[in-house]
Amino acid sequence: MYAQVIVDIAHSQVDRIFEYSCPPETVAGCRVKVPFGGRIIDGFVLSVSETSSYPPEKVKPIVEIFDEPPALQPECFSLMERISSRYKVPKAAALRLFLPSEMRLGKVREVYKKYAKLNDITAPISKSAKKQQEVLAFLNGKKEYDYTLLCNEFGRGAVNSLVEKGAISIEKRQIKRNPFSGEIKEEPPKTLTYMQGNAISSIENSPKRVHLIHGVTGSGKTEIYLQIIANEIKKGKTAIFLVPEISLTPQMLSQLRARFKGEAAILHSGLSAGEKFDEWWRLRSGEAKIAIGARSAIFAPLENIGAIIIDEEHDSSYLSETAPRYSTVEVAKFRAEYNNCKLILGSATPSVESFLAATEGEYNLITLPERINKRPMPEIIISDMRKEVKRGNPSPFSSALREELDATLKCGNQAIIFLNRRGYSQKVICRDCGYVAKCENCDVSLTYHSEEDCLKCHYCGTKYRMLPACPECGGVHIRYSGTGTQRVVSELSSLFPDARILRMDNDTVSGKDGHYKILSKFAKKEADILVGTQMIAKGHDFPAVTLVGILDADMSLQFSDYRSGERTFQLITQVSGRSGRADMKGKVVLQTYCPENYILRYAVNYDYLGFFNNEIQIRKATSFPPYSLICRVMVTGEDEKKSLDTLKEVYFEIEELRKSNPDNFIFLNKMHSPVKKIQGKHRYQVLMRLKDAALLQKIYAISVAHTTPHVLVYVEENPTNLS
Repeated sequence: MYAQVIVDIAHSQVDRIFEYSCPPETVAGCRVKVPFGGRIIDGFVLSVSETSSYPPEKVKPIVEIFDEPPALQPECFSLMERISSRYKVPKAAALRLFLPSEMRLGKVREVYKKYAKLNDITAPISKSAKKQQEVLAFLNGKKEYDYTLLCNEFGRGAVNSLVEKGAISIEKRQIKRNPFSGEIKEEPPKTLTYMQGNAISSIENSPKRVHLIHGVTGSGKTEIYLQIIANEIKKGKTAIFLVPEISLTPQMLSQLRARFKGEAAILHSGLSAGEKFDEWWRLRSGEAKIAIGARSAIFAPLENIGAIIIDEEHDSSYLSETAPRYSTVEVAKFRAEYNNCKLILGSATPSVESFLAATEGEYNLITLPERINKRPMPEIIISDMRKEVKRGNPSPFSSALREELDATLKCGNQAIIFLNRRGYSQKVICRDCGYVAKCENCDVSLTYHSEEDCLKCHYCGTKYRMLPACPECGGVHIRYSGTGTQRVVSELSSLFPDARILRMDNDTVSGKDGHYKILSKFAKKEADILVGTQMIAKGHDFPAVTLVGILDADMSLQFSDYRSGERTFQLITQVSGRSGRADMKGKVVLQTYCPENYILRYAVNYDYLGFFNNEIQIRKATSFPPYSLICRVMVTGEDEKKSLDTLKEVYFEIEELRKSNPDNFIFLNKMHSPVKKIQGKHRYQVLMRLKDAALLQKIYAISVAHTTPHVLVYVEENPTNLS
């Protein structure tokens, strides 16, 4: 027998099929160890055949075979071909997406535990064997006992002697590592509203594969998802449920487990290696039928999929920023096509591209314009911070927000304060000479963190001691510029000393349970105010929250990005939706320095259609996506000269491509990336706007050809971050 193997080396030079002789039990999809280039490496069996295309004496044998059942199902290889072709990555790089990295590298295994069980209490034991008699007496009446603890208590020799005599037996069982520590309370399906029922009926009966649910915050999208999953499970199928943030996963997992018990498994980067390994195998073996997680869960090892759900489909986290740089929605479409299943996208603020596809009939559009039980949307109060400055208010809180906070706390309700900037202050500046503290490895300013009294780079994580004086002029007049979440908490504590305040950002959610612990405390009303970044902006449902404060609401409008208006509208709408989700009416105080901006006016009125119609006309007139494709070729390397030389070579070849396709290029230029250096690597870019996406394959080919061990060249399509 011969196996066709893809070796686990993500390099274009070995991106082909290799052949090895194998034993008869070898099957497609299993992982193997094979000799390759004088060493033993991992590989994946693509197929098995009885004959070889090479002389038998030249074919080396497989060294070792893993996995029962095989780790990779046939769909993985189909997706591998599509991802490899679409994003121009080696097949091995595509296959790696389907396996937890620790499992692929052999760093994690199953955990087994031994249990001792009493077989025969009348077994002949010598009177002098006191320890053996004590063991029998101890086990008498017990169903079983931990073998290791038994040995620790009575001695391994005594226990093993009893095993030899047949008095006790030892059973070895696999122990599953459970990532979910919360209590499971069984929850029956909720009674659907008329609109929810219509939505499910539309999804079930529409001939279209992709469905877009455009429902306002609190309109009951989650219950629609759960009942669709239940319908598919009844048919013997499986489901994938994606959420954009790890912070949303514990809450959504608890809802799934309350409804589906052990049939739900969680997959995300916050799990330990062992937990991820066990959850992955629960899905692969069929023990669990529902995968929930962030972006990477789209590669869950499920078969016979009936529904794929992507909640908050507009979120930029669904685009991978590391190779392969895939779109989760695009991969979901691949899997939906392969399994002939439904793909459901949901959002209160769909991406412009998705909503256009729905209005043009490509997707089945479902609208939920009202909250459950017709509860009103929270009132949004605009607070002009320019007037606050003129009144001499130096605080990050307007007078309106302070008054609303005071009233909310006196009523015993809760509030959320949103600021999309962690740390204490954005910059540290010398007032004497204007020096700004910057990271040595990255071309970005450092952020001051008061709790650690240090400066931190939010790109590479490097920490620096706080400056006692300016390194440029020696001046001691150092001031903080901007406001971060730490400073907000500090100022709130001064204004409301009796208030219990929680902070949620990347600095406070360490560990896999970090998100869950903070959100759980807030849900139990163990805190009055939750201060956080965008991880608190969507998906959460806290009945006692009646006030949301949005600081620097127009901050995202300042970015020179064609999506800045869309992002601002989405963020304001999503954060506002956390308020007034129960019986009490909610309020939102939106602080801004440009209240006249049209984006804010649409957001205040929850007018998505008005925003969309305006935005799509601007995009059409200026030929921005979805009426063109923005392509960025990034060139990065530690050696600045080599990086710059590579940039020129790449640009020259793309310029030649433009000359032969002049009508398909709207814009083309080469330049420094806005952030010129990250983690010690210089960054250059070729930026272009294309009318014809077919040119992408040639641009990918140019990029692959110019990548060297010293300089990395890669392509980004419609990048979410142009910095």
